[in-house]
Amino acid sequence: MPPAKPSKDTAEIATSPTDYSYAELTADSATDAVTLADECALAISYNGINHAVMMVSPSFVEDFIAGFSLSNALIDSIDEIYDIQLDRKGDALNAQVTLSNRAFWALKEQRRQLAGTSGCGLCGIEALDQALPALKPLPTSPLPPAEHLFELRQRISEQQQLARSSGALHAALLVDTQGAISLCREDIGRHNALDKLIGALHNNAADKQHGFAVITSRCSLELIQKAIRAGIHTLVSLSAPTALSVQWAQRHNLNLIHLPHHSPPRVFSPAPTRVPSR
Repeated sequence: MPPAKPSKDTAEIATSPTDYSYAELTADSATDAVTLADECALAISYNGINHAVMMVSPSFVEDFIAGFSLSNALIDSIDEIYDIQLDRKGDALNAQVTLSNRAFWALKEQRRQLAGTSGCGLCGIEALDQALPALKPLPTSPLPPAEHLFELRQRISEQQQLARSSGALHAALLVDTQGAISLCREDIGRHNALDKLIGALHNNAADKQHGFAVITSRCSLELIQKAIRAGIHTLVSLSAPTALSVQWAQRHNLNLIHLPHHSPPRVFSPAPTRVPSR
């Protein structure tokens, strides 16, 4: 059977960029719109067996699957991928990958050894309902005062002690009701940094409703889900959120604010009620 050829791809699978409205966290609350990156949950099955689910940008998905399969030693050669069928439904993208018999046998053996020797299971989540779970919406909560975000980037840099000495570290922080940074946790992994902060919030009985959390990393869906589960009412990101992150934040009453380098804070959730100014 010949190797898989690029299909209609991903141009048809991916959604077109969409403009999302935001309101500036300023006295006049000016509104505008910006295009946000798209993401979706990708479920990969090999020869009919679920392997993993991960969040991806829904473009050049076949290239990703090929690279993922090679870099994770699931195949030895790209020729062992016979076919890739993609099907998108809402926020989920299913990939049915057909492997050669040799590659599929090796994959099954790898799965058996991983489960038997480490007990950790496979990397990733094997069910879409775990990647896109039903979450309980948060109670609505007021936005933080704009002055609490004043020079926040500089103040965060001063708090990141590990990053100052070594670099390459994400941070998750808590800004308290007085506008002061009261907790800072750092990690090479952006998910890890937020998990550390969530643990510290509970260990220190911090006020998650009236203070707000800040992440220095990009704001993707997994971090939105973590914040909602942890009962954090406001999340501020130094990087722009993805489109799916905004949708989930609005759906679950999580206040979501992007803090650009040289512009006023942008409130994406709750959804702006005024028509964009441009």
